[in-house]
Amino acid sequence: PFVLSTSQRLFFFHGICSPYGFRPLGLEGANASALEKEIGPEQFPVNEHYFGLVNFGNTCYCNSVLQALYFCRPFREKVLAYKVQPRKKESLLTCLSDLFNSIATQKKKVGVIPPKKFISRLRKENELFDNYMQQDAHEFLNYLLNTIADLLQEEKKQEKQNGKLQNGSIESEEGDKTDLTWVHEIFQGTLTNETRCLNCEAVRLKQNKTS
Repeated sequence: PFVLSTSQRLFFFHGICSPYGFRPLGLEGANASALEKEIGPEQFPVNEHYFGLVNFGNTCYCNSVLQALYFCRPFREKVLAYKVQPRKKESLLTCLSDLFNSIATQKKKVGVIPPKKFISRLRKENELFDNYMQQDAHEFLNYLLNTIADLLQEEKKQEKQNGKLQNGSIESEEGDKTDLTWVHEIFQGTLTNETRCLNCEAVRLKQNKTS
């Protein structure tokens, strides 16, 4: 691990939010080379890339989430594996896999990439993000993960239905509703609420699955 200065952290984790004001600064050309030289190439993990994302008008909330997800290795590996599957119609997941692949296959260790295709798709799919207003990063994270999970479940359902037609077999629809995806496997957990009575000290627990 290596320590980044304040300005470098802004580049890597907040999607080209310049500490010098609202303008689209990037790690391009000489700036990227100078940063890599300053940090030292030996400090970079093998096969790892550190790229900022261009800000398309207050898309910092999106860029920071995308970069955080990219460095969640189990999630990144699943997204990259999705790209090599038979090509499907364009969706947020296909655009995300293209973006992750573009970062992972870069020759340089640091730089900047414009997530134009992903942002364009996001604005088409949800009017909440079809503007130049700042949005809540946590809400966007939930939306993105839920959208990907729904897409994977729908694809799995279609595959099962195709299998039924080919095999002539009938399966329970209940199984389709309970299928978990790799999004659930990575991010789903259990939220436990504990309520304790101040008089009798009785404890009541309530558990809810989170995803």
